[in-house]
Amino acid sequence: MTEAGPVLSMSPAFAKQPLPTKSGSCGNVVRNAELKVVDPETGSLPPPNHPGEICIRGPQIMKGYLNDAEATARTIDVDGWLHTGDIGYVDDDDDVFIVDRVKELIKFKGFQVPPAELEALLISHPNIADAAVVPQKDEAAGEVPVAFVVRSNGFELTEEAVKEFISKQVVFYKRLHKVYFVHAIPKSPAGKILRKDLRAKLAAPPPPSSTSS
Repeated sequence: MTEAGPVLSMSPAFAKQPLPTKSGSCGNVVRNAELKVVDPETGSLPPPNHPGEICIRGPQIMKGYLNDAEATARTIDVDGWLHTGDIGYVDDDDDVFIVDRVKELIKFKGFQVPPAELEALLISHPNIADAAVVPQKDEAAGEVPVAFVVRSNGFELTEEAVKEFISKQVVFYKRLHKVYFVHAIPKSPAGKILRKDLRAKLAAPPPPSSTSS
């Protein structure tokens, strides 16, 4: 984010003696910055390798928003930590990974489900060309994760097969509750999933069909 300043982390690949890089890693935090991961709901520190909101502190971050003290207070806490709104984690080698945005989290019975995690699993399926995950309102759980899936050309795939594929790889609260098969995932010119369009589809009667053929 722009508020974080020019450089917060750097890949070891840029060192004088380059080290192996990890797929998806943002590198290590630079020496003049601090980074911590917190639970976005409670502010507590999750265990290592567990995702939470990335917070940063250092001389390179912004001082505040011009003439907007309220927005500044929402973003930078009293201890000087800037809450980025990014969901990520730090691994055992201090590599930083960003996996989603706080505003995209699905709230299932108090548990937080990052859509990007499920999307990565879905597109790893050989018969899935593209996918997006969004929340659907639920009286008992608050929100449940549902998927929009684009089948690979010429392949048959059922809703139950997709659900089972995900269920085998995630904890119970991340399991898909519904799968909708579509011809394409709506995206911006930059390739970002237009989740608001998918949420609108869920809210509009009648709901999209979930054919199993």
